[in-house]
Formats: sequence, C-alpha cells, structure tokens
Amino acid sequence: MKCPENIIRIVESCTKEHPGDIEVRYNEPMTTHSSFRTGGPADCWIRPSGENFPAFAAALLAAAHAGHIPVFVLGGGSNILVADAGIRGIVLDSGGWTGETGGKRQEGLLEFRAGTSLDAAAEIAAETGLSGLEFLAGIPGSIGGAVWMNARCYGQEIADVLAETESIVFSGSAPECTRQSADKAEFSYKRSPFQSRDALILSASFHLRPGEAPQIRALMDSHRRDREAKGQYRYPSAGSVFKNNPDFGKPTGQIIDELGLCGLRTGGAQVAPWHGNFIINTGGACAADIRALIDEVAARVKTAVGFDLEPEILFVGH
Repeated sequence: MKCPENIIRIVESCTKEHPGDIEVRYNEPMTTHSSFRTGGPADCWIRPSGENFPAFAAALLAAAHAGHIPVFVLGGGSNILVADAGIRGIVLDSGGWTGETGGKRQEGLLEFRAGTSLDAAAEIAAETGLSGLEFLAGIPGSIGGAVWMNARCYGQEIADVLAETESIVFSGSAPECTRQSADKAEFSYKRSPFQSRDALILSASFHLRPGEAPQIRALMDSHRRDREAKGQYRYPSAGSVFKNNPDFGKPTGQIIDELGLCGLRTGGAQVAPWHGNFIINTGGACAADIRALIDEVAARVKTAVGFDLEPEILFVGH
C-alpha cells in the first residue's frame, strides 16, 4: 500500500521547516506499537524527539488540519486496538517527548512530558521523595494517555493529583499552545475533558506530597507484584477491556468469570483463563479476532444479566 502523496508532502514540508531528530516511516505496521501486538499499517508513523517536539507537532497538526488529514496521537499503545486495515492518515508518536521538565519541585509539583512512561514518572517521584504517583507503577502507558483517559487503579485516578496541563489546541484553524489548571469537576470515571477537545497534550504537572522513599518504593513494588500476580504481562493484552460500573454491584471481571466465560476463544484471542476482564493474544490473533471476542463477551453478559458493558480500550481505524 502506497502512502498518499498529500501526506508525504505535508511530512516533508514540516520536517524541512522544523528540522531535528524526526523518525518517519511510511506504511508502518502497528503491531510493534500496540500492546496487543496487532494492527495493520499506518499510512505514516512519525516520532519527533527532543526540544523541537512542540514546534514540529504544532506545524504538523496545522498542516494536517488544513489538508483534512486525520492525525492519531499515540502514547504507550497500551489501551488501543488497531484495526487490521491499519490507520489512515498520520500517527504522531509522542514516545520521543519524555522526561521531567523540572523547575517546580520546590512547590511540591512534578511536571512530565506527555510521552514519559507512567512507570518512569513514578520512579522519578520516588527518587525525589514525593508521594502520590505510586499507583502508576507498572502500568505500560504514557503520561499523555493517562491524562486523556483519566487512568485509574488501586482506588486512585489521575484527576486526584493532576495540577496543570500544557497542550496544543485549535482556536479556529490555528494551533495555540496553552496551559490550564486542572478542574477535577471536569473529570469522571475514566473520562477527561480532553476526550472532547481537539488538543494535543504536551505535559502534565502533579500535586504531590513529601514522603519517605522506602515507603514510597515499597508501595510501588507491591503494585508491580500485584500486576504480575494478575497475569497482566503474561501475554500481549491491553489490560482491562471493560470499564467497571458501581451499578453492577461487583467488578466486571468477576461477572464475566461467574458466567464461565474465562477461556472463551475466537481465533488467537482468548478471555484470560485467570481474569475475566483481560483478553489476551495467545499468538497469531488479529484485531478482528479480539474485536469479535469483545463483542461476544458483551453480548453474553447482556443476555445473562442485562448489563451493558462499556469497553475502556480505544478502537482505532475500526
């Protein structure tokens, strides 16, 4: 499949206008960029790195917007299911825009670039003696993706500690870089205001509190061991597939387990035998297998107990 010429022209123009450490691949298989290890090719995958990222990203988004070319922003790839047909348009990979920005530690704040892994952010907080990000330890995602999703686990969510975000937003047709204080009222269970905004998250800062490094690390290690015990790393997967709902009276995984659906298979996709809310790629699964199994589980739960399961993973290119 040949990448459309208009995409190539835009990418070449932007890289010439904002030169730097920019990796570009056309017809890039998404299997290596998704934790499910599935997905067809993206027309164009691009990863800018270093301090040039914001300027390049703004130029690329503006040009794509003007040319009516879709842009999908990729974080850690841990909460998406890319279609077998792939992704049309441009995939902007934030994995080259990482690290702590610095400068706010004295205020009890830590700020991270959007592509920073959640585990790395938790480690930096621990090294600094600041507590509040322990719940992120071991999650294979990025800061930007976690803010976008309002990631939640172990009774905590991003909105609990989020102080401020920096993002590129479109005002009319022109991109504009803006900082905004977080308003927790705009966040809810695995939802954030960014899900309804035409914006690219550049960084996020977090309100943290002083803590003892040994205690912080002990809690982080406990979370990592718990994830390993739950089998989150045994096979390619996206972690929990469906959202929990307090109206169900019990976790979604427990409902699926009690209906005897653990081990259910479609092609190479399987409901994990040890956890009802995990769907795993046992080897050779395609995205269609996983999507069909998700739909099958949802249909069986609806028939058996009347609950409508809501997927928490993002279907890209479907």
